[in-house]
Amino acid sequence: MTQILLIDDDPTTRLVLKRALAKQGYEVTVASNGEEGLEQAQQLRPGLIVCDWMMPVMDGLEVCRRVKANPELSTTFFILLTAKGAIEDRVVGLDTGADEFLAKPIDINELQARVRAGFRIHQLSRDLQRQKQMLETELNDAAAYVRSLLPPPTDRAPVKIDTRYVPTQHLGGDRYDFEWLDPNHLAFYLIDVSGHGVGSALLSISVLNILRSRSLPNTDFYEPSQVLSALNQAFQRSEDNELYDDKYFTIWYGVYHPPSGKLVYASAGHPPAILLSQGANGQLQPQLLKTPSIPIGLFPEAEYASASTQVVSPSQLYLFSDGVYEIQQQDGTVWGLESLTHLLSEYGFDLPSPLTHLLNRIRTLSSKEILDDDLSIVQLSFI
Repeated sequence: MTQILLIDDDPTTRLVLKRALAKQGYEVTVASNGEEGLEQAQQLRPGLIVCDWMMPVMDGLEVCRRVKANPELSTTFFILLTAKGAIEDRVVGLDTGADEFLAKPIDINELQARVRAGFRIHQLSRDLQRQKQMLETELNDAAAYVRSLLPPPTDRAPVKIDTRYVPTQHLGGDRYDFEWLDPNHLAFYLIDVSGHGVGSALLSISVLNILRSRSLPNTDFYEPSQVLSALNQAFQRSEDNELYDDKYFTIWYGVYHPPSGKLVYASAGHPPAILLSQGANGQLQPQLLKTPSIPIGLFPEAEYASASTQVVSPSQLYLFSDGVYEIQQQDGTVWGLESLTHLLSEYGFDLPSPLTHLLNRIRTLSSKEILDDDLSIVQLSFI
Protein backbone atom coordinates (compact mmCIF):
# COMPACT_ATOMS: atom_id res chain seq x y z
CA MET A 1 0.00 0.00 0.00
CA THR A 2 1.55 3.35 -1.10
CA GLN A 3 -1.21 5.62 0.11
CA ILE A 4 -0.18 8.62 2.20
CA LEU A 5 -2.40 10.75 4.41
CA LEU A 6 -1.09 14.32 4.78
CA ILE A 7 -2.53 16.29 7.73
CA ASP A 8 -1.62 19.98 8.03
CA ASP A 9 -3.63 23.12 8.71
CA ASP A 10 -1.43 25.26 6.43
CA PRO A 11 -2.73 25.13 2.80
CA THR A 12 0.65 26.07 1.33
CA THR A 13 2.43 23.28 3.17
CA ARG A 14 -0.26 20.81 2.10
CA LEU A 15 0.11 21.83 -1.56
CA VAL A 16 3.93 21.70 -1.60
CA LEU A 17 4.19 18.37 0.20
CA LYS A 18 1.39 16.76 -1.79
CA ARG A 19 3.06 17.67 -5.10
CA ALA A 20 6.47 16.46 -3.91
CA LEU A 21 5.10 13.11 -2.79
CA ALA A 22 2.80 12.65 -5.78
CA LYS A 23 5.83 13.03 -8.07
CA GLN A 24 7.27 9.95 -6.37
CA GLY A 25 4.21 7.93 -7.41
CA TYR A 26 2.39 7.96 -4.08
CA GLU A 27 -1.37 8.38 -3.75
CA VAL A 28 -1.76 11.36 -1.41
CA THR A 29 -4.91 12.34 0.50
CA VAL A 30 -4.95 15.59 2.50
CA ALA A 31 -6.76 16.80 5.62
CA SER A 32 -6.76 20.31 7.07
CA ASN A 33 -6.99 19.47 10.78
CA GLY A 34 -6.48 16.61 13.19
CA GLU A 35 -10.11 15.62 13.56
CA GLU A 36 -10.64 15.43 9.80
CA GLY A 37 -7.34 13.58 9.46
CA LEU A 38 -8.33 10.97 12.01
CA GLU A 39 -11.60 10.33 10.17
CA GLN A 40 -9.67 9.95 6.90
CA ALA A 41 -7.18 7.58 8.54
CA GLN A 42 -9.94 5.33 9.86
CA GLN A 43 -11.60 5.26 6.46
CA LEU A 44 -8.54 4.91 4.20
CA ARG A 45 -6.13 2.96 6.45
CA PRO A 46 -3.08 4.50 4.77
CA GLY A 47 0.36 2.95 4.93
CA LEU A 48 1.91 6.23 6.09
CA ILE A 49 0.73 9.44 7.75
CA VAL A 50 2.55 12.78 7.62
CA CYS A 51 1.05 15.00 10.32
CA ASP A 52 1.81 18.47 11.67
CA TRP A 53 2.25 18.72 15.43
CA MET A 54 0.62 22.12 16.07
CA MET A 55 -2.94 22.28 14.64
CA PRO A 56 -6.35 23.54 15.76
CA VAL A 57 -9.23 21.22 16.72
CA MET A 58 -6.89 18.28 17.41
CA ASP A 59 -3.10 18.45 17.51
CA GLY A 60 -0.73 15.95 15.95
CA LEU A 61 0.09 14.22 19.22
CA GLU A 62 -3.55 13.34 19.83
CA VAL A 63 -3.94 12.15 16.23
CA CYS A 64 -0.87 9.95 16.68
CA ARG A 65 -2.12 8.59 19.99
CA ARG A 66 -5.49 7.61 18.53
CA VAL A 67 -3.99 6.15 15.36
CA LYS A 68 -1.62 3.93 17.33
CA ALA A 69 -4.45 2.83 19.63
CA ASN A 70 -6.45 1.56 16.63
CA PRO A 71 -5.56 -2.10 15.87
CA GLU A 72 -6.47 -1.59 12.20
CA LEU A 73 -3.85 1.18 11.94
CA SER A 74 -1.19 -0.45 14.10
CA THR A 75 1.29 -0.85 11.22
CA THR A 76 0.74 2.66 9.79
CA PHE A 77 4.02 4.60 9.84
CA PHE A 78 3.58 8.00 11.49
CA ILE A 79 5.83 11.00 10.67
CA LEU A 80 5.38 14.05 12.87
CA LEU A 81 6.19 17.50 11.44
CA THR A 82 7.39 19.99 14.03
CA ALA A 83 9.22 23.23 14.55
CA LYS A 84 10.03 22.08 18.08
CA GLY A 85 13.71 21.29 18.35
CA ALA A 86 14.10 20.37 22.00
CA ILE A 87 15.01 16.80 22.93
CA GLU A 88 12.21 16.79 25.50
CA ASP A 89 9.64 17.45 22.77
CA ARG A 90 10.94 14.57 20.66
CA VAL A 91 10.77 12.27 23.66
CA VAL A 92 7.13 13.22 24.17
CA GLY A 93 6.41 12.52 20.50
CA LEU A 94 8.14 9.13 20.56
CA ASP A 95 6.35 8.15 23.76
CA THR A 96 3.06 9.03 22.08
CA GLY A 97 3.85 6.62 19.25
CA ALA A 98 5.44 8.70 16.49
CA ASP A 99 7.81 6.66 14.33
CA GLU A 100 9.76 9.56 12.83
CA PHE A 101 10.20 13.35 12.99
CA LEU A 102 10.77 16.00 10.35
CA ALA A 103 11.90 19.45 11.42
CA LYS A 104 10.42 22.55 9.84
CA PRO A 105 11.28 24.09 7.42
CA ILE A 106 10.99 20.80 5.59
CA ASP A 107 13.67 19.64 3.18
CA ILE A 108 11.87 17.85 0.33
CA ASN A 109 14.70 15.40 -0.32
CA GLU A 110 14.76 14.43 3.34
CA LEU A 111 10.97 14.06 3.34
CA GLN A 112 11.04 11.74 0.34
CA ALA A 113 13.84 9.64 1.86
CA ARG A 114 12.05 9.28 5.19
CA VAL A 115 8.82 8.35 3.43
CA ARG A 116 10.62 5.62 1.47
CA ALA A 117 12.14 4.29 4.69
CA GLY A 118 8.76 4.52 6.41
CA PHE A 119 7.07 2.41 3.74
CA ARG A 120 9.80 -0.22 4.04
CA ILE A 121 9.17 -0.45 7.78
CA HIS A 122 5.41 -0.45 7.20
CA GLN A 123 5.72 -3.37 4.80
CA LEU A 124 7.92 -5.29 7.22
CA SER A 125 5.38 -4.67 9.99
CA ARG A 126 2.54 -5.92 7.79
CA ASP A 127 4.52 -9.02 6.84
CA LEU A 128 5.30 -9.68 10.50
CA GLN A 129 1.64 -9.19 11.43
CA ARG A 130 0.54 -11.65 8.74
CA GLN A 131 3.07 -14.21 9.92
CA LYS A 132 1.87 -13.73 13.48
CA GLN A 133 -1.75 -14.22 12.42
CA MET A 134 -0.80 -17.38 10.52
CA LEU A 135 1.06 -18.68 13.56
CA GLU A 136 -1.91 -17.85 15.80
CA THR A 137 -4.19 -19.78 13.47
CA GLU A 138 -1.87 -22.78 13.40
CA LEU A 139 -1.51 -22.74 17.19
CA ASN A 140 -5.28 -22.54 17.59
CA ASP A 141 -5.65 -25.52 15.25
CA ALA A 142 -3.00 -27.42 17.21
CA ALA A 143 -4.69 -26.53 20.51
CA ALA A 144 -8.02 -27.78 19.16
CA TYR A 145 -6.34 -31.04 18.11
CA VAL A 146 -4.77 -31.45 21.55
CA ARG A 147 -8.13 -30.88 23.23
CA SER A 148 -9.68 -33.48 20.94
CA LEU A 149 -7.24 -36.06 22.34
CA LEU A 150 -8.56 -35.63 25.86
CA PRO A 151 -11.42 -37.94 26.84
CA PRO A 152 -14.82 -36.43 27.61
CA PRO A 153 -16.46 -36.91 31.02
CA THR A 154 -18.34 -40.16 31.49
CA ASP A 155 -21.21 -41.39 33.67
CA ARG A 156 -20.41 -45.07 33.19
CA ALA A 157 -21.04 -46.98 36.42
CA PRO A 158 -19.48 -47.78 38.79
CA VAL A 159 -17.23 -44.72 38.30
CA LYS A 160 -18.44 -41.30 37.22
CA ILE A 161 -15.63 -39.14 35.81
CA ASP A 162 -15.55 -35.36 35.29
CA THR A 163 -12.60 -33.35 33.93
CA ARG A 164 -11.31 -29.82 33.35
CA TYR A 165 -8.34 -28.59 31.30
CA VAL A 166 -7.11 -24.97 31.15
CA PRO A 167 -3.74 -24.43 29.39
CA THR A 168 -1.82 -21.28 30.25
CA GLN A 169 -0.89 -20.87 26.57
CA HIS A 170 -2.30 -22.23 23.34
CA LEU A 171 -0.42 -25.47 23.94
CA GLY A 172 0.28 -26.91 27.35
CA GLY A 173 2.02 -29.98 28.73
CA ASP A 174 -0.82 -31.44 30.82
CA ARG A 175 -2.57 -34.59 29.59
CA TYR A 176 -4.91 -37.06 31.23
CA ASP A 177 -6.75 -40.19 30.20
CA PHE A 178 -8.78 -43.07 31.55
CA GLU A 179 -9.65 -46.40 29.96
CA TRP A 180 -10.88 -49.83 30.94
CA LEU A 181 -8.02 -52.31 30.58
CA ASP A 182 -10.70 -54.99 30.80
CA PRO A 183 -14.29 -55.00 32.14
CA ASN A 184 -13.01 -55.05 35.74
CA HIS A 185 -9.96 -52.75 35.69
CA LEU A 186 -10.03 -49.00 35.11
CA ALA A 187 -6.68 -47.30 34.44
CA PHE A 188 -6.43 -43.53 34.81
CA TYR A 189 -3.51 -41.12 34.86
CA LEU A 190 -2.42 -37.51 34.56
CA ILE A 191 0.82 -36.23 32.98
CA ASP A 192 2.45 -32.85 33.57
CA VAL A 193 5.40 -32.02 31.28
CA SER A 194 7.88 -29.35 32.36
CA GLY A 195 7.66 -26.01 30.59
CA HIS A 196 5.04 -24.78 28.16
CA GLY A 197 4.53 -24.48 24.44
CA VAL A 198 5.05 -26.76 21.46
CA GLY A 199 7.85 -28.91 22.92
CA SER A 200 5.91 -29.72 26.07
CA ALA A 201 2.73 -30.42 24.10
CA LEU A 202 4.47 -32.80 21.69
CA LEU A 203 6.14 -34.74 24.49
CA SER A 204 2.86 -35.09 26.38
CA ILE A 205 1.12 -36.33 23.23
CA SER A 206 3.89 -38.90 22.69
CA VAL A 207 3.45 -40.19 26.24
CA LEU A 208 -0.33 -40.25 25.84
CA ASN A 209 -0.13 -42.24 22.60
CA ILE A 210 2.28 -44.79 24.06
CA LEU A 211 0.05 -45.36 27.09
CA ARG A 212 -3.08 -45.62 24.99
CA SER A 213 -1.51 -48.11 22.59
CA ARG A 214 0.11 -50.00 25.50
CA SER A 215 3.27 -50.18 23.43
CA LEU A 216 5.81 -50.07 26.25
CA PRO A 217 7.82 -53.31 25.94
CA ASN A 218 7.65 -55.95 28.67
CA THR A 219 5.24 -53.88 30.75
CA ASP A 220 2.25 -54.99 32.79
CA PHE A 221 -0.18 -52.08 32.51
CA TYR A 222 -2.07 -53.38 35.53
CA GLU A 223 1.04 -52.67 37.62
CA PRO A 224 1.65 -48.88 37.96
CA SER A 225 5.29 -49.16 39.07
CA GLN A 226 6.16 -51.11 35.92
CA VAL A 227 4.47 -48.49 33.76
CA LEU A 228 6.46 -45.67 35.36
CA SER A 229 9.75 -47.56 35.12
CA ALA A 230 9.16 -48.31 31.44
CA LEU A 231 8.27 -44.66 30.75
CA ASN A 232 11.45 -43.55 32.49
CA GLN A 233 13.54 -45.72 30.18
CA ALA A 234 11.63 -44.63 27.08
CA PHE A 235 11.78 -40.89 27.75
CA GLN A 236 15.26 -40.20 29.09
CA ARG A 237 16.49 -36.71 28.26
CA SER A 238 19.13 -36.64 25.55
CA GLU A 239 21.23 -33.95 23.89
CA ASP A 240 20.61 -35.74 20.60
CA ASN A 241 16.93 -34.82 20.86
CA GLU A 242 16.83 -31.02 20.66
CA LEU A 243 13.07 -30.90 21.18
CA TYR A 244 13.03 -32.91 24.41
CA ASP A 245 16.57 -32.49 25.79
CA ASP A 246 15.41 -30.17 28.58
CA LYS A 247 12.05 -31.84 29.20
CA TYR A 248 10.85 -34.20 31.88
CA PHE A 249 7.41 -34.98 33.24
CA THR A 250 5.56 -36.03 36.35
CA ILE A 251 2.78 -38.61 36.30
CA TRP A 252 0.23 -40.19 38.62
CA TYR A 253 -1.02 -43.60 37.39
CA GLY A 254 -3.68 -45.74 39.03
CA VAL A 255 -5.63 -48.93 38.34
CA TYR A 256 -8.99 -49.44 40.07
CA HIS A 257 -10.70 -52.84 40.50
CA PRO A 258 -14.42 -52.21 41.24
CA PRO A 259 -15.33 -55.75 42.41
CA SER A 260 -12.82 -55.58 45.26
CA GLY A 261 -12.59 -51.80 45.66
CA LYS A 262 -8.80 -52.01 45.44
CA LEU A 263 -6.88 -49.08 43.95
CA VAL A 264 -3.23 -49.65 43.02
CA TYR A 265 -1.24 -46.54 42.16
CA ALA A 266 2.21 -45.03 41.70
CA SER A 267 3.45 -41.50 41.15
CA ALA A 268 6.61 -39.94 39.74
CA GLY A 269 7.21 -36.53 41.27
CA HIS A 270 3.53 -35.75 40.87
CA PRO A 271 1.19 -34.09 43.39
CA PRO A 272 -0.77 -36.58 45.48
CA ALA A 273 -4.26 -37.56 44.46
CA ILE A 274 -6.88 -36.63 47.06
CA LEU A 275 -9.27 -39.42 48.07
CA LEU A 276 -12.34 -38.29 50.03
CA SER A 277 -14.22 -40.97 51.98
CA GLN A 278 -16.70 -40.91 54.84
CA GLY A 279 -15.28 -41.87 58.20
CA ALA A 280 -17.03 -43.72 61.00
CA ASN A 281 -18.27 -40.40 62.38
CA GLY A 282 -19.82 -39.46 59.05
CA GLN A 283 -17.22 -36.77 58.40
CA LEU A 284 -15.24 -36.68 55.16
CA GLN A 285 -11.68 -37.82 55.63
CA PRO A 286 -9.15 -36.78 52.97
CA GLN A 287 -6.36 -39.20 52.13
CA LEU A 288 -3.34 -38.09 50.08
CA LEU A 289 -2.19 -40.81 47.70
CA LYS A 290 1.37 -40.70 46.36
CA THR A 291 4.55 -42.74 46.30
CA PRO A 292 8.07 -41.34 46.87
CA SER A 293 9.77 -40.85 43.53
CA ILE A 294 11.32 -38.41 41.06
CA PRO A 295 9.94 -37.20 37.71
CA ILE A 296 10.23 -39.28 34.56
CA GLY A 297 13.28 -38.66 32.36
CA LEU A 298 15.78 -37.32 34.89
CA PHE A 299 17.77 -40.43 35.85
CA PRO A 300 17.72 -43.84 34.12
CA GLU A 301 18.43 -45.65 37.41
CA ALA A 302 15.37 -44.21 39.16
CA GLU A 303 13.11 -46.76 40.85
CA TYR A 304 9.34 -46.60 41.23
CA ALA A 305 7.08 -48.47 43.64
CA SER A 306 3.36 -49.10 43.76
CA ALA A 307 1.02 -48.65 46.71
CA SER A 308 -2.61 -49.59 47.23
CA THR A 309 -5.69 -48.53 49.17
CA GLN A 310 -9.29 -49.63 49.54
CA VAL A 311 -11.98 -47.43 48.04
CA VAL A 312 -15.39 -47.59 49.68
CA SER A 313 -18.55 -46.21 48.11
CA PRO A 314 -19.36 -43.42 48.09
CA SER A 315 -15.94 -41.82 47.63
CA GLN A 316 -14.36 -39.21 45.41
CA LEU A 317 -10.84 -39.02 44.06
CA TYR A 318 -9.26 -35.88 42.63
CA LEU A 319 -6.25 -36.17 40.34
CA PHE A 320 -4.63 -32.90 39.26
CA SER A 321 -1.53 -31.02 38.11
CA ASP A 322 0.28 -28.60 40.43
CA GLY A 323 -1.23 -25.66 38.53
CA VAL A 324 -4.48 -26.32 40.40
CA TYR A 325 -3.09 -25.30 43.79
CA GLU A 326 0.12 -23.32 43.13
CA ILE A 327 -1.93 -20.16 42.71
CA GLN A 328 -0.40 -16.81 43.56
CA GLN A 329 -3.08 -14.92 45.44
CA GLN A 330 -3.65 -11.20 45.34
CA ASP A 331 -1.80 -10.75 48.65
CA GLY A 332 1.28 -12.44 47.16
CA THR A 333 0.95 -15.74 49.05
CA VAL A 334 0.50 -19.13 47.39
CA TRP A 335 -2.82 -20.89 47.91
CA GLY A 336 -1.31 -24.37 48.36
CA LEU A 337 -2.20 -28.06 48.51
CA GLU A 338 -3.54 -27.88 52.06
CA SER A 339 -6.03 -25.18 51.06
CA LEU A 340 -7.13 -27.21 48.04
CA THR A 341 -7.66 -30.31 50.18
CA HIS A 342 -9.71 -28.32 52.69
CA LEU A 343 -11.86 -26.77 49.94
CA LEU A 344 -12.61 -30.12 48.28
CA SER A 345 -13.55 -31.53 51.68
CA GLU A 346 -15.95 -28.62 52.16
CA TYR A 347 -17.56 -29.34 48.79
CA GLY A 348 -18.37 -32.86 49.93
CA PHE A 349 -20.45 -35.25 47.85
CA ASP A 350 -23.65 -33.25 47.43
CA LEU A 351 -22.38 -30.16 45.58
CA PRO A 352 -23.27 -30.37 41.88
CA SER A 353 -20.35 -29.85 39.48
CA PRO A 354 -17.62 -29.23 42.08
CA LEU A 355 -14.99 -28.74 39.36
CA THR A 356 -16.87 -25.72 38.02
CA HIS A 357 -16.96 -24.25 41.52
CA LEU A 358 -13.26 -25.01 41.95
CA LEU A 359 -12.25 -23.22 38.73
CA ASN A 360 -14.34 -20.20 39.67
CA ARG A 361 -12.64 -20.14 43.08
CA ILE A 362 -9.18 -20.33 41.49
CA ARG A 363 -9.95 -17.44 39.15
CA THR A 364 -11.16 -15.41 42.12
CA LEU A 365 -8.05 -16.21 44.15
CA SER A 366 -5.51 -15.60 41.40
CA SER A 367 -3.81 -12.23 41.07
CA LYS A 368 -3.36 -12.77 37.33
CA GLU A 369 -5.81 -12.97 34.44
CA ILE A 370 -3.68 -15.68 32.78
CA LEU A 371 -2.47 -18.45 35.09
CA ASP A 372 1.25 -19.16 35.32
CA ASP A 373 0.83 -22.90 34.79
CA ASP A 374 -1.43 -25.33 32.97
CA LEU A 375 -4.39 -26.51 35.02
CA SER A 376 -5.82 -30.02 34.73
CA ILE A 377 -8.04 -31.94 37.11
CA VAL A 378 -9.89 -35.27 36.96
CA GLN A 379 -12.65 -36.12 39.44
CA LEU A 380 -13.65 -39.76 39.90
CA SER A 381 -16.83 -40.45 41.85
CA PHE A 382 -17.06 -44.05 43.05
CA ILE A 383 -20.75 -44.89 43.14
